[in-house]
Amino acid sequence: MRESKVLAKWRGGQFARFCGMGHVLPFFIRYAAHFKYDGIWLDMEHRNFDAREIQHLLALCHLYDIDCMIRPPTVQRTRLYRYLEDGAAGLMIPFVDDAEMARQIVAATKFPPIGNRGLDGAGLDCNFGGDTWIPDSTYIEDANSETFIVAQIETPDAVANAEEIAAVPGIDALFVGPGDLGLRLETYPEIGLSMDEAVAQVAAACDKHHKVWGRTAASIDEVDRYRRQGSLMIPYGGDFSLMNVLRDASAELDKMLTE
Repeated sequence: MRESKVLAKWRGGQFARFCGMGHVLPFFIRYAAHFKYDGIWLDMEHRNFDAREIQHLLALCHLYDIDCMIRPPTVQRTRLYRYLEDGAAGLMIPFVDDAEMARQIVAATKFPPIGNRGLDGAGLDCNFGGDTWIPDSTYIEDANSETFIVAQIETPDAVANAEEIAAVPGIDALFVGPGDLGLRLETYPEIGLSMDEAVAQVAAACDKHHKVWGRTAASIDEVDRYRRQGSLMIPYGGDFSLMNVLRDASAELDKMLTE
């Protein structure tokens, strides 16, 4: 089974480079791998992909040896572990509000004794059976140790329960979603919690339970700030930044055409 580059970094206490992708762009996978990214965050919560597109993109991630972390549009258990069978290195689950939901996610995505994932053994993750239908196969152990689960912290309840969520075996990281969490903190100011306080609370919970924490960042200065706070997961760069390429090219054309 393919070894996760992201987990190798995290287990060594190192920062894992993530970029984001929300469209079917095969070339983007090649570029991300070439420019030393460890993982691609593939967003299916807010973007639409069909099953064959996902299989195609995951196969390319394996070809270019880069992790793919899927943020799925569902927590339906067979759908979750099918993404792993198709080759995803990890899953980022939106709106994990408490430890019970975290345990349900682990049950769906990890094989016994950690969870209760269904076994097929014929997907891309195990070389289409080549790593399972052999004597002394270690596929079960490898699947448990080389895939990761990230719980998104996006509500005040999730922040309050961060320590319990981080304590769940099989949860590898907590990830603050500042968009959704910020919206709720602004909508309910009586909670009396700032974003910085929320991030600090999540970071402390992860530090206590030896888990990774992360969040998004709007600039390289913010990446540096959160990295110095101990974050090993701050996605930076994505396919939407291609807009800047066209902006700059159009500005150059404007300058040329007006000279």
